[in-house]
Amino acid sequence: MNGVRYVIFIFVLMLMPFNSLAQSSKAVETSTDILMFLPSAAGGIVSLLERDYEGLLQHFESGAVTVAATYLLKYTIKKRRPNGEDYHSFPSNHAGIAFVGAGFLQQRYGWKLGIPAYAVAAYVGWGRVYSKCHDVWDVLAGAVIGVTSSLVFTTPFAKEHNVVIAPAVMSESGVGFYFSMNL
Repeated sequence: MNGVRYVIFIFVLMLMPFNSLAQSSKAVETSTDILMFLPSAAGGIVSLLERDYEGLLQHFESGAVTVAATYLLKYTIKKRRPNGEDYHSFPSNHAGIAFVGAGFLQQRYGWKLGIPAYAVAAYVGWGRVYSKCHDVWDVLAGAVIGVTSSLVFTTPFAKEHNVVIAPAVMSESGVGFYFSMNL
């Protein structure tokens, strides 16, 4: 894959300035405001580099569903933030956006891009809790919404994609996950 090295380089480059900022709660909050977009931006860049316009559309669809679902829940549930700032804590939109990008990269292009994307998304989730913008449940809900929408809308791109995890309807009585691995 042509874009893998390029995207990993961008991940490392983007994370470098935040190493010295990790002490301050405000700095962590600011870093999450920026880094929440990194996995999704990387997904768009890889799709364009691969001329994968179908993947770009799938990424857009899963991102749109994630943003719509998180905002609908935020303004319906009205849970107060741990820092007391407002009543739009649940679920975390930052986590949703970061995890939808990570889920897309993993599902569409494999774990080579999924692992660094999930690392960035996990940092965003941790940072939102650390800076008291959310509690753990807010972040987990945002992550579940993001990853689930990626699993629903994204199909694998390459033959080298070794692991596939996707939601599946088992019968009228239940749903589950489909797991496949090429050895």
